[in-house]
Amino acid sequence: MIGIIDYGLGNIKAFENIYHKLHIPVKILHKSEDFEGITKLILPGVGAFDHAMKTFNNSGMREITETMVLDQKVPVIGICVGMQMLALSSEEGVLPGLGWISGEVKRFDESKIEFETHLPHMGWNDVEVNKKTVLFNELESLPRFYFLHSYYFHCTNPENVLASAHYGDVFTCVVGSENIYGVQFHPEKSHQFGVKLLENFSKI
Repeated sequence: MIGIIDYGLGNIKAFENIYHKLHIPVKILHKSEDFEGITKLILPGVGAFDHAMKTFNNSGMREITETMVLDQKVPVIGICVGMQMLALSSEEGVLPGLGWISGEVKRFDESKIEFETHLPHMGWNDVEVNKKTVLFNELESLPRFYFLHSYYFHCTNPENVLASAHYGDVFTCVVGSENIYGVQFHPEKSHQFGVKLLENFSKI
């Protein structure tokens, strides 16, 4: 059973609808008691880093989430700001991140971006897979996903970089460490590519 953590941020219903269409069991999680029987977790997120961290910290679900992810090794995937929350910190805010994958969230260097509208990075972009992962099973060599962000995850350990994209410079867009994954793009808005990635996550 896939659990979508609903702490007030993210496209919760879109994820639920995709899994319903795939006939994959899914449940929206609102409190710690809802986590019973969950075998995989989705941590969505939109907006500013500090707001997302504060909201999640105050949701009453951080402790059970960390127990399942860090102690029980339940697979989890962070989406957009949910991915950035996996880091140690972010240049966008002052609150510490979850620290599940070593790295810092940094703002794009606008001087390297050739487009008139520098930020946010918004729209479709090719993704290059750097390291074999179940997430990209049966996806073509350069899948395309929908992005909307001004900050990116800079990994301390290059081994945690699973895929990258280009916007002014090459940046990490998929991270992974053991049972923990994160994607900067929005699979729930990425049509067949995103649907396949979410289906692949269900098989991890």
